[in-house]
Amino acid sequence: MKTYITFATSLLTLLGDDQAVTFTSEGFMPLSIEDIGPTLDGHRQIALSHTGIQNGDLMRDPEMVFQIISQDGITLAEPLSFRNDYMGVYQEVYRYNDQGKPSHVDARLKAELKSFAKMWFRNLKHQGFFSATVTRERLS
Repeated sequence: MKTYITFATSLLTLLGDDQAVTFTSEGFMPLSIEDIGPTLDGHRQIALSHTGIQNGDLMRDPEMVFQIISQDGITLAEPLSFRNDYMGVYQEVYRYNDQGKPSHVDARLKAELKSFAKMWFRNLKHQGFFSATVTRERLS
């Protein structure tokens, strides 16, 4: 649970009061964060991605979507999906039934995404994306 609390703190710090933001840190791919609306259960979703351009197309390398859950005064961010356009990879932790409710969880993928996100957030801090000197462009 502590890890999911850390994810939420990091995501909400990056996004601030904005809907979408792009960060530029010298020598690294741009980092974008966006509030993409609620899940069917009403949980806020935030997408975080590094982006590049290939043949004029915006490519995510990678993108992770997190759902923000607030319960008992604690805010958590759970990874929901992983995407890497250069590799042609898209993975979702949950499968949904006809009513849009989670019906199956891929526990192995959930653990992998948790581990990947821990490493990614650590790298983002070392790359200066959380520093006061990073270039921050509010998109909306």
